[in-house]
Amino acid sequence: MDFLTRTSHSLVALLLCMAAGAVAGVYAPAVGDVAYIAAQVYLSIVSMAAIPLLVVATFFGLRQTMGLPFPGRRIAMIAGLALLLVVSCAGAGLALGWVKAPGSQLDAESRAHLGELVQKAGDGGDIEMRLHDGGMQATPVEQPRATLLPDNFFRVLVEGRSLGILSCALLFGLAFAALARTQHNALNHMFEGIYRTLELIIARANILLPVVAFGMSAHVLSQTDAVTIRAMSGFLLHFIVLVALLGAAAIAVIHQRGNQPLAEVLQHLKTPMLVSLVSSSTTASIPHTIEAMSARLGFSRGIVELVVPTASVFLRAGSALYYVLLALFVANLYDRTLSPADIGVIGTGATIAAFASAGNNSLTNVGYAGIVLSMLQLPIEAALALFLAIDLICEGPRNLLTLLASCALISIVSAGLPSERVAAPHADAAPPRPIRFVLTRGHIALLAGCGVLASLLILLMGVAVGARQAQPAAAYAVSGAANTGISR
Repeated sequence: MDFLTRTSHSLVALLLCMAAGAVAGVYAPAVGDVAYIAAQVYLSIVSMAAIPLLVVATFFGLRQTMGLPFPGRRIAMIAGLALLLVVSCAGAGLALGWVKAPGSQLDAESRAHLGELVQKAGDGGDIEMRLHDGGMQATPVEQPRATLLPDNFFRVLVEGRSLGILSCALLFGLAFAALARTQHNALNHMFEGIYRTLELIIARANILLPVVAFGMSAHVLSQTDAVTIRAMSGFLLHFIVLVALLGAAAIAVIHQRGNQPLAEVLQHLKTPMLVSLVSSSTTASIPHTIEAMSARLGFSRGIVELVVPTASVFLRAGSALYYVLLALFVANLYDRTLSPADIGVIGTGATIAAFASAGNNSLTNVGYAGIVLSMLQLPIEAALALFLAIDLICEGPRNLLTLLASCALISIVSAGLPSERVAAPHADAAPPRPIRFVLTRGHIALLAGCGVLASLLILLMGVAVGARQAQPAAAYAVSGAANTGISR
């Protein structure tokens, strides 16, 4: 158990597990299949705990945010900056894609192999082909659907649609925050216990991250042809490099806004970053991110608890970048010359597709690429055939960029508000030293003498007070005797 705990917090160890999984996927697929089953068990446990955690954390975040000054303005600022971050990631992808043109440098062998994959997907019966104005357009038979405002909360809860669940949680949380404090104390204590229990479940499940890294890597290498991965290596390289650059920019923003040393920022964010990179779940890192951003880096707990679960569903920065590069790759693969208007269409379509894909799993996310490709009149089966094969590889970097964009959003909204900041503990701060009293023999003798003198003074004061009270009593007795004699 201790070995798995240390390994799950080490980037080098997780990379070695992924490399070992890749070797197992090529030479021992059966071993990789067993590890992949364990990875699916891990994802089931995390999803089981993460969905109610998402709801409870949203309740607490809304209640605390509504108690801050100008809550409506603050929530509007969060929503506006989230949209700006998604658009910025899409713009960065367009800028690099315009210069590097991923997909245009493919050799003849790779281009022929990818063309064969697209042709097989078009002939497989899963895609409906239609002729329109002499051009060929592909549309999926069943379009993916998203439920923003569901008519039945229990239905979306059973089906695991995080977008609908979060929408219901936001509505319920607003009503919960509007109650008087005396009315929601009981619910508050109950939610607090549920919150800590779910955090503990996810923290214990994340011990299996080395097994997950091994199983996912083995599954990808055993199910995907090496020729396909080599042909798509240009897209993968551009995507990973852009994720690294944008993630570094987000970390720089957190470092500047939080007034923390860069080494400490990286140390505190290491665990949620590793969880996001290795697991294919956007919600698995929620408890670690809340702990790192509030307790470690000192940002407002209410803002953190509101933004982290909400951003894991709505802030689709990684997906926006993914859809931009996907559209550029397919366009270059088909030798489509892109005009400035086409570039604008790709950016707009990628942003729309990113928000439309909120709350969906990896396989469904690829289907939303059809929104961008249909705007350019490019065949959608190209996305389904080519990118389903490598989507598991892109899932980790995509989640990592979304996580860092969420943390940057928190730092921008929370920083600069001293009344809402909590002093973050410094790892190098020395613990407080206890006060020590040292008494010499002279000091002890002096204290003893003072004690004896004080005792004598108290004794003398008692004698004096007693004598003073005895004199009036004696005088009263003498006077009484005299009066008795006179009367006789």
